[in-house]
Amino acid sequence: MRKIAILASCLLSVLFAQAQTVLTPNTIDQVIKEMTVEEKVDLLIGCGQGKGKFPGSAGRSRDIPRFGITSAYMADGPHRLIIAEKREFDSHEYITTEFPSGANCAATFDVEAVKSVGAAIGREVSDYGLDILLAPGENLLRSPLCGRNNEYYSEDPLLSGKIAAAYINGVQSNGIGACLKHFAVNNQETNRNMMDSRVSERALRELYLRNFEIAVKEAQPWTIMTSYNKVNGKYTCEDRRLTETILRGDWGFQGLVMTDWNAGRDAVASINAGNDMIQPGQQKQREAILAAAKDGTIPMELLDLSVRRTLELVLKTKTYAGYNYPEETDLKAHAALTRKVAAEGIVLLQNNGALPFSEKVQQVALYGQTSFNLIAATTGFGGTIHGHTLVGLVEGLRNAGLTTDMELAQRYVKHIADENKRLYPNGLPPFSITPLNRPDEMPISAEEMAEQVKNNCIAVVTIGRISGEGADRNSKEFYLTDGELGLLKQVSAAYHAAGKQVVVLLNVCSPIETASWRDMADAVVCAFEPGQETGNSIVDVLTGKVNPSGRLPMTWALKYGDAAADANFPSEYVFDMSAFFKAYANSDNMKNAAEANQKYEEPKPIKDVDYTNYDEDIWMGYRYFDTKKVAVAYPFGYGLSYTDFGYELLKSEVVGDKSSVTVKVTNTGKVAGREVVQVYVHAAKGSMDKPEKELRAFAKTGLIQPGQSEVVTLEWKTGDMASFNTKANAWELAKGTYTIMVAHDVNDVRCTATAKVDKKQLYPVNK
Repeated sequence: MRKIAILASCLLSVLFAQAQTVLTPNTIDQVIKEMTVEEKVDLLIGCGQGKGKFPGSAGRSRDIPRFGITSAYMADGPHRLIIAEKREFDSHEYITTEFPSGANCAATFDVEAVKSVGAAIGREVSDYGLDILLAPGENLLRSPLCGRNNEYYSEDPLLSGKIAAAYINGVQSNGIGACLKHFAVNNQETNRNMMDSRVSERALRELYLRNFEIAVKEAQPWTIMTSYNKVNGKYTCEDRRLTETILRGDWGFQGLVMTDWNAGRDAVASINAGNDMIQPGQQKQREAILAAAKDGTIPMELLDLSVRRTLELVLKTKTYAGYNYPEETDLKAHAALTRKVAAEGIVLLQNNGALPFSEKVQQVALYGQTSFNLIAATTGFGGTIHGHTLVGLVEGLRNAGLTTDMELAQRYVKHIADENKRLYPNGLPPFSITPLNRPDEMPISAEEMAEQVKNNCIAVVTIGRISGEGADRNSKEFYLTDGELGLLKQVSAAYHAAGKQVVVLLNVCSPIETASWRDMADAVVCAFEPGQETGNSIVDVLTGKVNPSGRLPMTWALKYGDAAADANFPSEYVFDMSAFFKAYANSDNMKNAAEANQKYEEPKPIKDVDYTNYDEDIWMGYRYFDTKKVAVAYPFGYGLSYTDFGYELLKSEVVGDKSSVTVKVTNTGKVAGREVVQVYVHAAKGSMDKPEKELRAFAKTGLIQPGQSEVVTLEWKTGDMASFNTKANAWELAKGTYTIMVAHDVNDVRCTATAKVDKKQLYPVNK
């Protein structure tokens, strides 16, 4: 027995003698040299968090104590830090803020506001002891039916990229890493784990990668997450051209690339492609990578490179630094910020004098079940509809000194409860991967309506739409239901007959049809999903406490099918991922989720499900509607104010690689307000067809008082006006005349100027 103890002691001494080096910024090379192959592979295989140190978080990287290598702890976002509020044997509550949705943030057209949101959620990540926020998501809004549009930002790559960069810079200002996702071309949720996005090289470069390029170059996120789908036949996590040639080669990305949770099929191919970390990690993946490393299928220098990137990430974290986090955060300050930014992202679509509420408005009648069941955020792993707190419309009106028809409100609350029992006899799900079944609208008799009109000063009808991860919306979701339309007709007729006004509030995840009913309303307001302060933010705009300055970050079509991209989207297909999500939620190591994922292999490829052809090419969003002269309900960049602004172009120049315009913006109305200045360019044709307009710069003024002005200078790189020439494998700035347009929105140009490029210029990229 004594011999065994001596032998064990000797073995331990040998092990510790081999591991004298502790990880520091200066010892990475030595640590990698001393690591066993098994340890290197372990470092690249993630850990599902389960019931670990931070319950409810997404996962972590593995620790190797003998080298002082700590875990990097990760949690989902983007509009809320997702961790469990309660923990076993712990009376403390780990409450986080529900910030405005991506669409609402983008609608601010204000990079400083979005940076402040990123900074606030980054502080919460830091305060609760984690290291990396798995956000933001910034895939383009190719279709109004994509399930994750509310997380994403815009149909335009410049706006999307700038907003994402601002969010990332805000998060990382706290010493917390951001994870930009989902790279790339993840524009639908239907069959996302196997779907192939088939897109031309020009559209890929100009649209679907351009937003990521801007975010990478302007913010350098610590990590990037590849997407589930394929792009032109290859899973993104297994596509070396995406991760190495383009991301690291063309754009200079310096950080770590990780897979989405259980993405791809071949772990060895993922590592060889430059995908450094496999999340959340499975034993069979570890075994495959280990075998490949030992037989040379994965070259050791390539394995070591991914290990180096992982160690460099670990060294940045607060966990490695031993940060003594407080486990509480400034929820009051973050609520105030949410209220402010969300109000800035609310878009006034129509106003015939109903807004802001006049002094005569004292009591408001709220109609529509969403008025009492507001949608603060998305569903899925990135959100839970709303978090710990949600300020409703009744509370928001009360906070503004207004009253609500409480008899009507209480009837709605009971109606919604009864409908939920009918729709969900086993109880409401904790979150839904498809849009929640909306309760039927509550019937109101003519006599009841007459009494409500008599007792109230104005009517607000709220229409809601929700979506989330794992499923796309059906085309029917684009239109009002029969119940919603019937309610709006009834309310409009009754209140207008009495000389009273009707406001329609859109609490939606993405555009819906408005043209057929908007004239029934005296005002239409789009709030998107404004976060936990939804009621306060909306009422701030309705009452005029905040002058609306939000602008649409996407085009609103007259009807579904008007956009060229609509012809290639699963608008009628019902895809069920419930088994996958159930397995995911119930499995600590995600093994069951990966197995559930396999069941969705289709024997024959189905169009728009197993593959989607991006036949519209670059003609997506306003580039299509504007160039092809297709009428829209509301154009990209559109939004009204309670005041008016005049524009004066003071200067426009293109000198070398610097282009700029200087504009004087004057408030010509009667109340203070902020204006969004947008610069579009029509490029010289050269060897390619060009869109009528492309957004090249934007800026938001400060609060301008009536009669006062602000001078705004907007700058962009001349080379950014280039288009991608596939044959030359280069960006081509064509010779010729460029028209520069200063606009209120894409259809409302206020000032123009021209500039000439005397010689064609090519900017090659890596092959």
